[in-house]
Amino acid sequence: QVQLVESGGGLVQAGGSLRLSCVASGRTFSRYNVAWFRQAPGKEREVVAGISWIPGSTFYADSVKGRFTISRDNAKNTVYLQMNSLKSADTAVYFCAASQTNDYTAIGEYDYWGQGTQVTVSS
Repeated sequence: QVQLVESGGGLVQAGGSLRLSCVASGRTFSRYNVAWFRQAPGKEREVVAGISWIPGSTFYADSVKGRFTISRDNAKNTVYLQMNSLKSADTAVYFCAASQTNDYTAIGEYDYWGQGTQVTVSS
């Protein structure tokens, strides 16, 4: 079993930055690929970024490339999402999820989800 807890969300002005954290419990967390998803009101949940359990392999949605950076520290059982140059379109609830699939966009393949953290970007 893996439990995920997100933190770091909040209210920020457009152009600002936030860093989200996803802390996992469970001895096998380091063997899971992890992704950040987001869901805005009235919209479907979408993948934002993903990172493999093997260091160095990452994925980014086109909408966040060059602005967001995903990283992980397996020793701390934590995955981070550094978000820079935030836009109002980034406003959403952000979730982290763990999977053993290599397809970060396959939302149905994720085994574990956190409860989400709200990110609000004011213009």
